[in-house]
Amino acid sequence: MNDTKLQKLLKKQQGLIELILRKGKSSSSEAHSSLIASGHVVSLVTVKRALSDLVKHEVLKTVGSGRATAYDVSAAGRASIAFDAHVYCEVEPDQRYGMRSYDSMFFSELPHELFTTEELQVLDVSTSVYHERVKGASLALQKKELERLIIELSWKSSKIEGNTYSLLDTEKLILEQKEAPGHDRAEARMILNHKDAFQFVRTHHEHYQTVTRINLEELHRILVKELEIDTGLRKKLVGITGSIYRPLDNVFQITEAIEALSSAITQMHSPYAKAFLALLGVSYIQPFEDGNKRSARLMANALLLAHDRAPLSYRSIDENAYREATLAFYELRLMSPLKKLFIEQYIFAAQNYAAK
Repeated sequence: MNDTKLQKLLKKQQGLIELILRKGKSSSSEAHSSLIASGHVVSLVTVKRALSDLVKHEVLKTVGSGRATAYDVSAAGRASIAFDAHVYCEVEPDQRYGMRSYDSMFFSELPHELFTTEELQVLDVSTSVYHERVKGASLALQKKELERLIIELSWKSSKIEGNTYSLLDTEKLILEQKEAPGHDRAEARMILNHKDAFQFVRTHHEHYQTVTRINLEELHRILVKELEIDTGLRKKLVGITGSIYRPLDNVFQITEAIEALSSAITQMHSPYAKAFLALLGVSYIQPFEDGNKRSARLMANALLLAHDRAPLSYRSIDENAYREATLAFYELRLMSPLKKLFIEQYIFAAQNYAAK
């Protein structure tokens, strides 16, 4: 089934898919009863046919067999289902229907490509634009473009974490080593750590073909330097503000989760999928006491650089949309909201920077 036909199938069966997302695993009769109760006029035979079609196209998976057969959204389905993260996140956390704990099977069940053929075409065209921009830029211009990329990345990634430095203050800090008056020194340190982290992965890009515990901890140490944050994998539970999701709470399971993420990234076919899964996966595992999303964003860039793709500055991303998309992934493993933002930011980076 091509991308267009798959999207038509998903749109046609949106109500059924949303029902299974809400209820979790459902048998055909349970799904039929719930649809009838919600006002749909549909026969059990039609529901069974729709479920079978969605399984055939790997949007759903079966759990159990015979009379005990139930249906759930597959990992592949969670990469393709359209979803409004804003509407979902408007509901109070304790009233949401998402999952509350880490899904130990998620990474191993992922398909080996997370982007559709059409999405990959868009990303590849953007990569060609980016390579032409770099090729046509003088060394002096490339240096200036690199400075701009680092400034904008350091500003926006820090801003996502609550940093109050302006873009102009960030530029002055990075280029002139002048801290902005009236700001906590930790804010300046956070920004400078972003600069150092990007320069490190750019210089050592050969070490970032995938995510490993070693290169992830190395990157995290740079990002949290002098910020009174413990380094190394955390050994205690952390909570996520505004979310019902609770990450793993012991270092042994966290280590296993990183290994599973690394294996999944290695098997991804496109560099974009590798980087996108790092962005999702590191945030999802929450391996550190703090600095997890920062580490995820910089790790995504490390993988893009390692595969000669455009690094992201995240400059034009809407912080609320990013937060909501991340929460939707934590609680439902739905990737489309964050995937949309990733594609938008990649196109933006390819069209606006001429440095690598």
